[in-house]
Amino acid sequence: MRTARRARGLALLIASGLVLGGCAGSGSSSQDGSGDDAPAIATSAAANYKIGKPYQVGGVWYYPQEDFDYDETGIASWYGPDFHAKMTANGEVFDQDAVTAAHKTLQLPCVARVTNLENGRSIVVRINDRGPFVNGRIIDLSRKSAQLLGMEGRGTAKVRVQVMNEESRILAGKLPADAGNNEPKVAEAAPRGAISAETLPPPSGGSGPQAAPLPPPVVLSRPQQQSVAAVSPASLVKQQVQTEPVHPTSLFVQAGSFGRYDNALRLSARLSSLGNAKIQQAVVQGRTVFRVRIGPIPSVDDADRTLAAVVAAGQTDARVVVD
Repeated sequence: MRTARRARGLALLIASGLVLGGCAGSGSSSQDGSGDDAPAIATSAAANYKIGKPYQVGGVWYYPQEDFDYDETGIASWYGPDFHAKMTANGEVFDQDAVTAAHKTLQLPCVARVTNLENGRSIVVRINDRGPFVNGRIIDLSRKSAQLLGMEGRGTAKVRVQVMNEESRILAGKLPADAGNNEPKVAEAAPRGAISAETLPPPSGGSGPQAAPLPPPVVLSRPQQQSVAAVSPASLVKQQVQTEPVHPTSLFVQAGSFGRYDNALRLSARLSSLGNAKIQQAVVQGRTVFRVRIGPIPSVDDADRTLAAVVAAGQTDARVVVD
């Protein structure tokens, strides 16, 4: 019975994808990508599934590829009225009031959890468009998604983006709709249950349009979720807002990532005039890498300026990260 409900729920999710969307217009490429046309899609896969070939925007090349384990921090922006009802990159129709998003290289569509690292709010979005094509941004959220995450007025926010592996594989036709035992969860944007109000902190150097204070966010004492099988396709555009503890984070510009320390050392010396360039050692997929980062940087505006200077110095793959 549980498997049957999951299959019916995913069928609704996939069907709803034909009427949801985003046509992004407001990015940097990953350091740590070429893409081909999408493979043949199984019956359970989204009809508009695609990866896409390499493309160029504003003189920058982007290389789409499937990544079911994508997990990255950075700066999010949002888009809405100027693109409402226009076509998305995978042929859907953008609805600014749907819970969707745009990404420069991920497979379309895929499902991702986006967490606002500044207030702890977290939602699940359906990525079905390309963008944002502004350097220093990793994801462009629909207006509704930005509202749910509490970042509409500020225009940007520090976020973590995590692709949901199983749900995204099902949309890609790589898993049957009844795979696994965990049911996908979708609930209303303002779920029922005990709530408490909190006040979002005032902007601290953030970029984007300023607006009137946001209404208090809904915080669940016990998050309530319901299977997609129990809701209508129309309600799938709404999402449950979950919350998690907020931890202090800082902004950095990552200028490069190397397998050899001496290469990182040369770059950090070359960029020393632009800021506090440090070498950070990390292990990525079992491999030791040496990252050259400038920071911490106090604000998004400052991070944008530093990123522009690093790119002008020849590091075109530089990006803003949150750590």
